[in-house]
Amino acid sequence: MSSNARLANTGLADTNPGGAGLADPAAARRLDVAVLVPCYNEGQAIASVVSDFRAALPQATVYVYDNNSTDGTAALAERAGATVRRESRQGKGYVVRRMFNDVEADIYVLVDGDATYDAPSAPAMVAKLLDERLDMVVASRVDRDDKAYRRGHRAGNWLLTGVVAHMFGRDFTDILSGYRVFSRRFVKSFPILSGGFEIETELTVHALQLELPVGEVATPYYSRPSGSASKLSTWSDGFRILWTVFKLYRAERPLSLFGGFGIALAIVSVGLAIPIFITYVEEGLVPRLPTAVLSTGLMVLAFLSIACGLILDTVTRGRRELKLLAYLALRAPGEERRRS
Repeated sequence: MSSNARLANTGLADTNPGGAGLADPAAARRLDVAVLVPCYNEGQAIASVVSDFRAALPQATVYVYDNNSTDGTAALAERAGATVRRESRQGKGYVVRRMFNDVEADIYVLVDGDATYDAPSAPAMVAKLLDERLDMVVASRVDRDDKAYRRGHRAGNWLLTGVVAHMFGRDFTDILSGYRVFSRRFVKSFPILSGGFEIETELTVHALQLELPVGEVATPYYSRPSGSASKLSTWSDGFRILWTVFKLYRAERPLSLFGGFGIALAIVSVGLAIPIFITYVEEGLVPRLPTAVLSTGLMVLAFLSIACGLILDTVTRGRRELKLLAYLALRAPGEERRRS
């Protein structure tokens, strides 16, 4: 479906692709905008994606990073007017890392190359980023047909969004959206560690952990073009994302995690020790020595777990401060480019 047709079918997209609503449209036009499209075998859709975003953001440069495609994706993207580059390590996280490292711009629009996201919504997302001086704007997907979301994907997104919201905060309703707009200082200060589809979770948790200014915009979400297949596996990638959430929680909230383990172990230890203590008071004997040893061992582990949590929390605080210093060292959204 073309950009104009999609814009006509929804009231969620910005009705002025030129960026109406910007506090300073002239300043916005002087900013460099980069549209980043990671691709793996998206030959059915990539030409449409490139042309739609070139129409929605005429001032932007569209970069397509090909990730070992075998269906002519790179050639089709180049023919449509994109700047094509390649990343040989397989995985979306590796591609996004390469794009963030290589591309220099003031504003970055990250979008999948499967033609499921609404290009005319991009100006509204960029406008929100600039007007509210945000560092990340996420497109919250509103599906436009039954085939846009598989049931497993919908349930998994709901579950993972809830888990992240419980652990890190409720700033987002769609943490797995692949359509986002970033400021330069977010992109250039974000240390990407993931290699696959868990990249969206890592982006979200990074913003929540550092309490960066972020926002959401509801955008239409469409089904893939005929002949195009999703690369996301509901179960295997879902478990990888869930495991990533746990690892990020361990790294960013160690006191909560290890402190929780310590409190649980202490409760079990006390539960085992109470009958032994009562028997000792009444009879002066400790008839269940193995249970007493187990109770003592569990209490020792409880104290060790809490101590580890306290130590790691101090380390995490130092890492968080370094990330914030790297973030603050870069220009804010909307600032004029420094001239050499």
